[in-house]
Order: sequence, then C-alpha cells, then structure tokens
Amino acid sequence: MHFDAQEINKFNDLAHQWWNLDGEFKTLHHINPVRLKFVTDNIVLDNKLVIDVGCGGGIFAESMAQKRAIVTGIDLAPKSIEMAKLHLFESGQNVEYECVDIESFAKSHTEYFDVLTCMEMLEHVPNPEIIIENCSRLLKPGAMAFFSTINRNPKSYALGVLAAEYILNLIPKGTHEYKKFIKPSELRSLLSKHGFDVFAIKGIEYNPITEAVKLSNNVDINYMIACHKSI
Repeated sequence: MHFDAQEINKFNDLAHQWWNLDGEFKTLHHINPVRLKFVTDNIVLDNKLVIDVGCGGGIFAESMAQKRAIVTGIDLAPKSIEMAKLHLFESGQNVEYECVDIESFAKSHTEYFDVLTCMEMLEHVPNPEIIIENCSRLLKPGAMAFFSTINRNPKSYALGVLAAEYILNLIPKGTHEYKKFIKPSELRSLLSKHGFDVFAIKGIEYNPITEAVKLSNNVDINYMIACHKSI
C-alpha cells in the first residue's frame, strides 16, 4: 500500500485550515513564493500541462495557475480536495482537482504532463518509491519534475520536529515522523532508478521569528530537487 490512512485522516481533520493565513498551514503560505520561484527559475509555466501530486488544499496549484499553467491537482484527502475546489470560487483561478490515488491516475494519464510538482508529500507516505515511479509514468519524455521534502539528520529532527511542532507551534503536533524523512542522496537514487536526471537542488531556509524565507545551498532541513525525465 502506497498511502497511509492515518495520514489521510490527519489532513482531512485539518482541511478547513488550508486557506487560513494564520492557521495550521501558515508556514506553507510563507514558503510558497520561494517554492514557486524554484520552479519558475527553471521552466516557464505558461500554457504547460502541470500535475501537482499531493496538492492538499491547492496552495501551490493555485500559484502555478496564476503563472498561466494548466494545472491538475490530485490528493487522497477528500476534504482537502473539497476545500481546494471551494477556494477557486474565491480566487477565480482555474485548476482541475481530483481525489484519486496516483497509481490509478497514472494509468489513465500516462506520459500526459509537461511538468510535475510533488511538494512536502514524500515524507508522508509509506513507500516514496511507488510515488516516484508513478510520477515518472505521468510525464512526457523530457518533461520536468520538482520535488520537495525534508532531510533526515539530527538537525532536521531538532528543528523540523521538536522546534517546529512542540516549541514554536509552527505546524500541528504529529505532522511529521522522523523516520520518513529522506536524505538527498536517497531521493536522488530513487529518482535515477525511475528515469529522472537531477540537475538542481536547493535548500529552503525559514526564519520563524521574521517569517523570512530564502533559497540557499543549505539542504540540512527542507530541500527541493529539480529533474528531467530521461527521453
């Protein structure tokens, strides 16, 4: 099984918070412009067919739609998808959302998309390799993919779990399981195995006091990877 029912329930319970800028997902709103910059620094999204895997309430999907991408978002939490759809009435953006697992979706959309994004999702699934394998199936040869996740080391545990969840209350308690964090070398290996060539990696540095966010070469905690699907 490539999904965790407990994880889905967790995000279902928080679904009403997705678009509350001061709520449980405020940190995602803070880092979203930097995530988008990493993508747009590497590809022009205008008129590209984009799939956002694990789209949640649509924060990143909508930001790509603002760049004139033709975006589809998929997620397994039905209440998150419901909130994503509802927010379109408020934002006026055009995004297609489906509550579906990636394996089923990949069977009906093989080699369909120009760009794939998978943000803060791999650390929430039992088997990231199955997700990556199906991400590859979704993409046309030569297409681009962007992944973000959390490194696994003592620093990421101290700051990404203990500080973020239990001291600073940046994210809900129990959001992350340290054992599911993924080292860049591990992610690179999985991507290579399934036909991706990594060409860029950047860290995301976040100051919880000033709420300042920037891309950096420090990948100790949060990091993003850009890659091509081999032709």
